[in-house]
Amino acid sequence: MDVCLDIAFEIFSWLPAKNICKLKSTCHSFSNFPKETVFKTKQSQNLMEREDTCFFIQPEKISQSYYKLVELQALPKYRQSSGVPNNVLSFLSNSICVLDSSNGLVLCRTIIDEEIEFFICNPITKSKFCIPIIESLQRSYNLSNINIMLDCSSDDYKVFLFENITEWMQNSYACNVYHGKEGAWKTMNEDFLPGGRSLNFDMHVLYNRALHFISDCGRYFEKSSPYYKPYIMSYNLDNGSSSMLKLPRQAIKDSHVMCNMGIFKWGKGTSSSSSICLVKLQNSVFSIWYLKDYKAGLWQKVLKTRVRALGLNEKDPNVRGFTIMNGNLLIFATEKMIYSCDLEDERFMKVEEICQHNCGFYPRFISYSDTFRSCGTNVEIMPC
Repeated sequence: MDVCLDIAFEIFSWLPAKNICKLKSTCHSFSNFPKETVFKTKQSQNLMEREDTCFFIQPEKISQSYYKLVELQALPKYRQSSGVPNNVLSFLSNSICVLDSSNGLVLCRTIIDEEIEFFICNPITKSKFCIPIIESLQRSYNLSNINIMLDCSSDDYKVFLFENITEWMQNSYACNVYHGKEGAWKTMNEDFLPGGRSLNFDMHVLYNRALHFISDCGRYFEKSSPYYKPYIMSYNLDNGSSSMLKLPRQAIKDSHVMCNMGIFKWGKGTSSSSSICLVKLQNSVFSIWYLKDYKAGLWQKVLKTRVRALGLNEKDPNVRGFTIMNGNLLIFATEKMIYSCDLEDERFMKVEEICQHNCGFYPRFISYSDTFRSCGTNVEIMPC
């Protein structure tokens, strides 16, 4: 059956890039779609409204100095339809740290001959764009003071870099924003004030025009201190204000003792019901809440369950890392295996085994979806 180009254009624009690369060989006319700017823009916009299909997994940042490895795994229902070419994955595993991903673009960092480099790449098109290093990092750099993240939620991508401007204590961060279309860094007028605790910049959530970060849980403040309890700090991208958001009372209880907490995006894509999700892991028990009323700071519990109650095929499962993907899917790793657990609808608490992994005791997850989104002009071809 013949399909006119307009209809094919629309159908193809809703497919992951890997599928399009496979199907374009069936017709010469279709094979031109990925070369067209209009098609690449439409396909990346369409997939922005859909679920991510894969995730990168790698060792924690500290371990990467000695043990370089980047794995890519597809979520269970996308195993046949999404991915990254093997030669690109090998390139990323060679000397790269994957920092973040958004709408098909991947933010990476590499250090060669003591020189640091940040770049944006699209693994499907094998294109790469080096981000200019801001002046303060050209003079000297300390990776523990650099926290960088990527956002492609609009027609322009932005890179946010929070740099600790005081070496001896983390009480102020300068926020620099790189705009892809303008090709330049801009410094926010107001610094980010994190409060007294250390923040986990790897678990950031962009919501309500503000970036949100969760603090650690260590017991190093007196009860009289405003920073005694763990919290979420937000940084408003419009006016640069820093605000504290309290955690639910049950999450704070006993949080100073062997506790791991993280925040993630809750809800589907750009849905009006999207919010912030809080995950607490303590004594092999998962507790999960979502922020039901942002202004009032009201949280609602979603789940509380022991890891053993999830029915894993491991005798003594020890969870070493976790994340929330696509707004309602809990992904967690034991020392050897990675699992998914649905948190909504008819598949609630449905657990699936995804794969084995080799990323150590503290793996990091970066959600990914393959698109043809452009890195910008004057891109390089990745050496793979």
